[in-house]
Amino acid sequence: MDQRKLYKTIENLASQRFGSEKEMLEYILKQIIELESIHVTGGRLWQFNPVTGDYQLMFQTGNLEKINSGFKINITEYPLFDLIAKERTILDNETNATLREKGIFKYSASGVGSKIKFNGKLYYEYLLALNSEELGEEFRLTLSIIATALTSLIKQMRYSQRASVMKADLNKAREIQKGILPEHEYRFHNYKMFGISDPAEIVGGDLFDYIEFGSEDDRLAVALGDAASKGLSAAAEAMYVSGALRMACSFEIKIAPLMKRMNSLVNRIFKDEKFASLFYGEFTTDKSGLFLYANAGHNPPMFVKKNSNEIVRLLSTGPVLGPSPNANFNIDSINFSAGDVLLIYSDGVTDAANTEFESFGEERLQKVLLNNRHRSPKEITYAIMDEVIKFSVNGEYSDDKTLVVVKKEE
Repeated sequence: MDQRKLYKTIENLASQRFGSEKEMLEYILKQIIELESIHVTGGRLWQFNPVTGDYQLMFQTGNLEKINSGFKINITEYPLFDLIAKERTILDNETNATLREKGIFKYSASGVGSKIKFNGKLYYEYLLALNSEELGEEFRLTLSIIATALTSLIKQMRYSQRASVMKADLNKAREIQKGILPEHEYRFHNYKMFGISDPAEIVGGDLFDYIEFGSEDDRLAVALGDAASKGLSAAAEAMYVSGALRMACSFEIKIAPLMKRMNSLVNRIFKDEKFASLFYGEFTTDKSGLFLYANAGHNPPMFVKKNSNEIVRLLSTGPVLGPSPNANFNIDSINFSAGDVLLIYSDGVTDAANTEFESFGEERLQKVLLNNRHRSPKEITYAIMDEVIKFSVNGEYSDDKTLVVVKKEE
């Protein structure tokens, strides 16, 4: 029989849904016996036990006399089994007295599934044995093709199951992360703000938060951070930083010691290669519009006064969180007047690249901010995101993108 056609036949037999790989193997073995082109009269599936070093009968079908359920054959009785890991299929005379009594005088055995190490040697987790009156080289090749196809189907089933579990876990993580992120729109006295986070994968390593605290809820913290890397590990770090930040704010710690404590926590909890940048600032009800902040190695936010075309960049006041456990952090300040706008963002915004690997960059971001500063925080945020998405469509590089825009009302 044509080998490619046989392989395709086995794949087609497995195209329906099965509850387990055992169910799939049993079904296909039954169907193989029905194929006239193969001339098989019966078959058995054996499963290897890596503790006892024997193969136990798992399933049998065909017109041969049935073997007792649970029957085992020890690999020490079959020296040729040592060759299956290398040659896939062997043919030999049956020596086991019980099996010979059942009319099995010659056997074929082909390895299926993964290989398991036992006493320094490799054995397939399943053996497929078929009976035929034509136990020759052509039959050996046929059996090897069947075993190869079955092994491929088992791996596909396992990958699919793992993917389903991983997808469920990722979806759960995404829901948790979404639950941690605040509402997009927020108001604190005469400050309006709007934030949005767009992960590059199912979950992301960016975070932003609004944390209202103080004895009379007269202080508001605004934070935006970016954990190193992307995906699940970065998301876990971002969620930890977010939770730790909220807890620290509840103790009303001043900004410099708060950042020092956050740095120590990230250093202690995460591995050496993990770090996070963080911009943290506090609004109060102070009439002067005082805004105190610390920038731990984060992209400098952009501050623009109502009647100025000059962008003020809020530069770092300390290193990224994590690598230097004893680092100190300074604080700085700006003053908001009515109509002033502050843009805080992650590097996924400026690093977004087009098909020519050109980054969106700070200059384009400044231009969009200046052209839209008269609008609401929500409108400014979406204007920026629209420009970034249009610029980077079909681009090869994508990272988590997070924006927070704050504007003092007039």
